[in-house]
Formats: sequence, C-alpha cells, structure tokens
Amino acid sequence: MQIRSLLFTLALALLTALASAQTAQRGTLAGRITDENGYLPGATVLVKGTTLGASTDLNGSFQLPNVPAGSVVLAISYVGYQTVELPLSVRAGLNEVPVVKLSAEGTQLADVIVKGTIAGSQMKAISIKRNALAMMDVLASDAIGKLPDRNAAEAVQRMPGVAVARYHGEADQATVRGTPFAWTSTLFNGTRMPSANVGGSRNAVLDAVPSEIIQYAQVVKALTPDMEGDAIGGSINFVTRVAPENRVLNVSAAGGFNNLSKDGTYNASIVYGDRFFKRKLGVMLAAAIWDRNWGTDEFTIAYNTGASNPQQQVAINSLLMKRYMGKRQTYGFNAGLEYRFNEGNRIYARGLYDMFNDIRPVYESYFAFNTSEYQLNYRYSFYQTRINGLELGGEHQLSNKLKLDYLFSDYTTEYYLNKTPNTTSKDLRGLPIATFRQKLTKGYGGLASDGRKYLSFDSPDGTGDDALGIRPYLVNPVADAIDPAKLTLRQLVLLQFGAKERDQVGQVNLKFDASPKFSLKVGAKFRHKERSGRSTSGSRVYVPTSSTLVALNTLEREPFPTRGGFFNELGNPYDAYAIDNITEQQLYNLYAPGFLQANGFRDVTPGSFPTTYSDGREDVLAGYVMGEWNASEKLKIFGGLRDEYTMLTANGSQYRRETVTVNGAPTVRESITPVTVKNNYHALLPMLHAKYALNQRTNLRAAFTRTFVRPLFTELTPTESINTTTNPITVSKGNAELRPTFANNFDLMGEHYFDNIGLLTAGLFYKDITDVVFSDRSVSLSGNVTTVTTQPQNLRNASLMGFEVGLTRRFTFLPGFLSGFGIEANYTRIESEVEVPRSVGSDVVMDKTPLPNQSRHLFNGILFYERNGLTARLAGNYRGKSVETISQQLGPRLYTWSNTNFTVDFSASYTITPKIRVFVEVNNLTNEPLQNYLGDERRITNSEWYSQRGQAGIRWDIF
Repeated sequence: MQIRSLLFTLALALLTALASAQTAQRGTLAGRITDENGYLPGATVLVKGTTLGASTDLNGSFQLPNVPAGSVVLAISYVGYQTVELPLSVRAGLNEVPVVKLSAEGTQLADVIVKGTIAGSQMKAISIKRNALAMMDVLASDAIGKLPDRNAAEAVQRMPGVAVARYHGEADQATVRGTPFAWTSTLFNGTRMPSANVGGSRNAVLDAVPSEIIQYAQVVKALTPDMEGDAIGGSINFVTRVAPENRVLNVSAAGGFNNLSKDGTYNASIVYGDRFFKRKLGVMLAAAIWDRNWGTDEFTIAYNTGASNPQQQVAINSLLMKRYMGKRQTYGFNAGLEYRFNEGNRIYARGLYDMFNDIRPVYESYFAFNTSEYQLNYRYSFYQTRINGLELGGEHQLSNKLKLDYLFSDYTTEYYLNKTPNTTSKDLRGLPIATFRQKLTKGYGGLASDGRKYLSFDSPDGTGDDALGIRPYLVNPVADAIDPAKLTLRQLVLLQFGAKERDQVGQVNLKFDASPKFSLKVGAKFRHKERSGRSTSGSRVYVPTSSTLVALNTLEREPFPTRGGFFNELGNPYDAYAIDNITEQQLYNLYAPGFLQANGFRDVTPGSFPTTYSDGREDVLAGYVMGEWNASEKLKIFGGLRDEYTMLTANGSQYRRETVTVNGAPTVRESITPVTVKNNYHALLPMLHAKYALNQRTNLRAAFTRTFVRPLFTELTPTESINTTTNPITVSKGNAELRPTFANNFDLMGEHYFDNIGLLTAGLFYKDITDVVFSDRSVSLSGNVTTVTTQPQNLRNASLMGFEVGLTRRFTFLPGFLSGFGIEANYTRIESEVEVPRSVGSDVVMDKTPLPNQSRHLFNGILFYERNGLTARLAGNYRGKSVETISQQLGPRLYTWSNTNFTVDFSASYTITPKIRVFVEVNNLTNEPLQNYLGDERRITNSEWYSQRGQAGIRWDIF
C-alpha cells in the first residue's frame, strides 16, 4: 500500500504542476556559462536587486524561472573570475541568454588559471560543492589527470572520507566514511552500476574504469530524495564526458617502468569534441589504454585456528610464498551525443565500453609444517572484466515553471576467466593450477616443545621466528634440497567461476517552480536487474592413480622470473625456492585427454569440490517527492520522501553429501538440486536538509537522512551445501529472508571559502544502524551428532560516528617563489561499534567490535607547487587498520585485521607552450607493503610488496 500511496501522491503533484504551469505568465532565462577552457559548473546566476537565482549544472547551463517580464540585469559570478552584469529584456516563456564567457580575476590569478593545471580544477570542485543541495565533494577531470591515478578507484582515494581497497598494488574498490565496501553505492551519471563481483558485493569494482573517461567524480555523504537510497556510507557518482561548447582535441602518450617486474608500461588517450549544425549537435569521443607489466611478492601464513587448545590456535600450519609476474591491460571508450534544440530543450546519448585484462602467471612455494612434504604450484590466471552500456535521455523546459528530464540506460558488467587449457572443450574455460610435491626424508625443524611451529612471541618455549623472518627449516637440508626430479605432479585443478549482471533502468523527473521561493520535484525510477553467477572451491580436480608419477624435470620448463631479486625487502631469504617451473603451454598440455589418460589421472569432481550456481532477477520500483524552500535570503530548506520497493527472485542449488546404507554397506551419496525463493520489501526513506549562509563565504549545513543497503546476492541466494561425511557435519547456506540494513544518518557541516581558490570544511556525523547482516555460525547437538551451520543473519544493531576536516589553501600571500605553494589536506576520524554473539560453553556473550573494513583514521595530504607553467604534487594517502574478518568461534583475540597503509605518490608537469605539456608521475615511492594480521600486529597473516612504478609523457591540446 505504501508504494500505491506514494505513486498517487506523485500523480497528484504532477497534475497540480501541469495545471499551474498553464497559468504561468513570467519568463524563464536559460543559458550557458564558459571560460576559454570550457564549461563552468557551479557558477552563480542572480537577477540583480531580487532573490531570484540559480547555479549552473555540470554542463555549465542554467535555467532561472519566475523572472518578471521587463528589463532586468543578470549578475554572473564564479570563484576566481570577474563578475559579469548582463542587461536583458525578459518576455513571457523561454528566454535564451547568449553564451556568457568569464575572464579570470587579476593578473596573477589569470596566469595561474590559464597556464596552470590545478587552479581550474579546484575552482570547479569548490563551485559545485558550494552550490550543491546535497553534502558532497567533487573532483574534476583536469585534477584527476594530474595525479598518478589511472583508474576510477585511485582517483577518488584523494577525496575526504574515502578509503580504497588495493589488490596487488592497484586500488579496485572505494568506500565512504570507512563503512563496509558494500555500504557505498557506485553510480555512473546518477544510476547505480551493475556489479560482477564474484563475492556478491553490490559495490562495483573500479579497476576496469580508466580515469581519462571521467569528467567529474562526486562523493555524496548526505543524500537527497532524488538520489538512489541504497547507500549508508555514501555514494560515488562518476560523470562521463559530454560534448563541449568549443572544439576540443587533445592527445597524450606516456611510457614507464615497473621496478619489480623490470618491464615497461605505456599509457595513451585521445579526447575529441565538437559541435555541428549551427552548434546544435554536440559530439564527444574519449578513448584510453593503459598497458603495464607488474609484479608482486607475497607470503601468507596460515594458523591453526581450528584447534580447541588456545595455545595451539596460534601455531603455524603453513607458509605460502607467491611471486606474481603478470600484465594488466585497461581499455576504455566513451562516446556522447547531444542535440540542443535550444537552451531549454536537449536530448542526448552516451555509450561506454571498458575492458580490463588481468593476466597473472603465479609461482607458489608451499610449506605445510605438520607434514613431511614441500609443494610447488604453478597457475596461469587470465581474468577479464567488461563494462558496457548505453544511455538515452533528455531535458525539456515544458513551460515557464515546469521542467522534465528522463533517462533510459542499459548496462552490463561481466567478470570471467578467459583461458581454455583443453581447446577441444569449451567447458574447460577456467584457471588451471598444477601442483607438484616432494617428500622430505626428515621433515621440518625449528619446532617448539609441543612439536608445532610458532612465532617466537607465541611459542610455549620461545622457539620460533618473527613473522617477516619465518623460515622453512629442514632437518636434513642436503638430502631434502629442492630437486625437480623429486617434485612429482600430484594434482591438477581447474577453477571455474564468474558473474554477470545486467541493469535496465528507466526514470523520469518533473520539477515545478511554484514561486521564487518554492519548487516541487517528483520522480519515478524502475530497474530490472538480471544476475548469473558460478562459484566453486574447484570445479574440476584430477589426481593420479598410477604409481608412476610425472616428475617436474621431465616437462618443458622456463627460468624463474627473478627480475633482480625474490623478496628483496626481506633480504632474499627464499632464493633457494626460486626454481624453474613449467611453461604456460606445458600447463595447458597437462589437461589434454591424452596426457590425463596416459599418466593415470582421474576426475574426482564433484565429490571433493562441488560447484554451485546462482542466478536471479531483482526489480526495483522507486518514487519520490521533494521540495525546496528558500525560507529567507540565507536559509534554504529541502527534503522529502523516497520509497524503493524491491522484488527479488533468486535461483540456486543445494549440494548434499551424506552417508547412506546400500545393501548393508555405508555409501557416500551426492546430489545437487535446484531451489527458488522470493523476497519482496519496501524501503521508506525520509530526508531533510537545511543550508544556512552565515555570509557570502561561509555556509552551515545540517541533514537527517534515512538510507539502506540491500543484502548481497550471495547472502540471499538459496544455495545450500551439506556434508554429513565430516565430523562435525557442516552446513553452509544462504538466507532469502534477510532484511535490508537501515541507517538513520545525522550530518552537520561547515564550509568557509577563501578568496584565492581555497576552502576550509569541518563536519560531524552519526549513523544509527539496524539489522546489520553478519555471517552467523551456530553449533547444534543431536544425540552424538554435532552440526555446524554457517548462514547470514540479521544480527545486532550498530553505530558509527566521527568528524572530518579539510583544507585547500594556496599560499599566494607569500612573496615571490613561495607564492606558488599550496596544500590540500583532509582527515577523518571514525568510531563504530557492532555487537557480535559468541558461544562460551552454554552461555552467549556479546563481543563489541568495529564494523568490518572500517578504519578509525583516514588522511589525505597533497603539497603542490604551481607557478610559471610548472606544477608539482607530492600526495600521501593514509588508511588506518581495520577489522577484515570477524570470528564468532575465536572472538576478538583472533580477528583478522588489515594493517595501516600509507602510500606516497609524486607527479609533475611543465607547460612548454599553451598547448603542449610534459609530465612525469611515480607511484608508491616508499614501497609500502600491504599487510593483514591475526589479532596481534606481530602475527602477520599475509604481506605483499609491489615496489614502485612510474611513467613520463606528453600531452598536446591540438584544439
């Protein structure tokens, strides 16, 4: 009934708006504001002597309704530019204002804006933020391109309150205010992007999106009713490039080097835009390619956390050392068309195609300290992520008071493995892994008195190493030296997984300007989502049955890719294990039917590694009503109500492995059966904002918003896996009855704008969160049978609070050379708490812990210099430690944490001529490692190093 009531309200508001529009007698002014470099978003447009005003949108255009007929003076102002006063004669209906071109204010500032590369982007970001209804921060394309950030996630890491996840040296996901990554929505042009995250997260992976195709990045921290409401942390909206006012053609090319792989990289882009047919038809084309070789050294330590003895829970089970030596390729293409009938009416189309190839040969050495074997693995991964789609939309000033906009979009995101070891069978596309083992005559040494391996501070008798100094000591190092003749092929695995989502979205919005002080906006949006996925622990597994095993030295091999060192950061202690491994082609040949048959390999799938499938559809119908009221010259109040009705149908499979009696004998029986469930729910979201101008330079903002996040697809899908052949019996399943997580958000923000393109902000925020989704682990006992069940549940409530401060300041008040310096800095402090139940004997205790992925401290700092055509930036990004994995069984003592991470990057450019600029950029100057640990920072679970990368190039602005 709620959705029907809301739709009735929207229809009534629309009819009222249409009826009122027919009697409108005043005029509407519509135009566009530019400078010599293009559109100026966030410019202020006022009718002099009145309170009538508006600001330009991201395309530099404005519509100013309810202007009295007759002679008026239009005042246009912009940060850092001279104010322009334009006399106009207004008539009833639409009045097109000629394009207004602003000029920079003052000789020194004009030189910075024209020749520099930072000032212009700072002005755009500050102006958009200043005039926005929502609490947001903005990053413009010319700022994105001047830092060594080559994908969308790396670009937004510089913004206040934003944290990123890194994968082998490159950022791939982003979150706002330290909340779990799934609590931040990622949008393209205002519509949430589909996600092909295999883990089911709704947060889109951003390493497939090159930064060159982005015009603006907007980080919204307090939503308004006309925005998608599924974002507790906030939303990140990437606005792709649109047709410019003037002809644009620029190209860039760069080459570089990766210090670990010792290989080259290259990057190139081209942007073209123009207008035709009396400037009515606009065209924009942008393309980018980033091809780089990369490398990572990583070691992983697995602990004996399943033990019942607390001492032995921190014993070391194994050490896994990995060398990645691969290639990554990012391709992006963005096209935009716009037909402008007049300043009040336009239609447009946008197209996007992105492809990300992640190619990874991986060399692994594995030491299981409770066995007498050494293991060598070789895998060849070829992951592909594809994002493509199309948008069609329009904006129309239907009358003096009524404006209509609409949009239809169709986007698809797909993640899959693109290698087929056996070319005769398309079913074998996946990730191939070959495992070789060598038996040790005496086993491993360096063990404690209880026969187990520990870190020294955990050891019962002090016998052990530091985590970064852990060594696989051999009792008989001579006889048990690694020998390719003794390493024999013991297992072949072909992992098969992937995910695909397609979103088809239609939306319409109507804005009715009832009077100079009040406007009403209503809208509706429908999204149809289709998702398919495949998850597995190992889709196909082959093991030898023959007593004659294939030795590594009998296969085609190639030199180990040392590339100047193996774990250089630790002093190269593992060089003895950097042995020659098989070639890529040899790996594929191992899966050929002839090889498998000749060497006695049999398929043990699915008994050991069942594959599960999931697919489904999700339809969302959303509607909202929103009002804007200029209560006085200084106070603006706006808000309203949004309702999102979700209809989910999920299809999955249930895997059961159980022991049954057949002919008097126990027999293991396996089965996989399909299952379908439905889950429908409302999300009613009231929101209220207030903006108060203390003076022309200072704003105060306050907001109450209610937002939510939908459960992950993997949590909702009714996939169930039951194994009765283990002790205890294990059950893992989804939960289609999960409720969404809701949050009541309270925000207070102050903004002060300096004269010389600067900004000081400070804010407080609090979130009261209900129905947090958590992976629940329960133990039940029936007779002598114990069953352990893992299932996501809605558990205890949570809270999050914090503050943030930010400063952008140019030191133009200093003399001479020093006047070129400036800083951009922001800091966010966050405290969160959630209660997690844990069984202690027959009792249940509540552990209080921070939210997963939430860092207490986030900091970004940029020291820049800009003068006489030279621009340089030294940028630091800090993310504090955060809980990554919560264990109900072990409790807070053994939670898994990500460690603090502080990266430093550098970039510089020099303007040779007004159209030609050379640049250089370097990432990860300090070779900062990524680390996780178990409970104690000394108890590292994994650490990886990826060294520095950099490039130098040239940009030519032809037009």
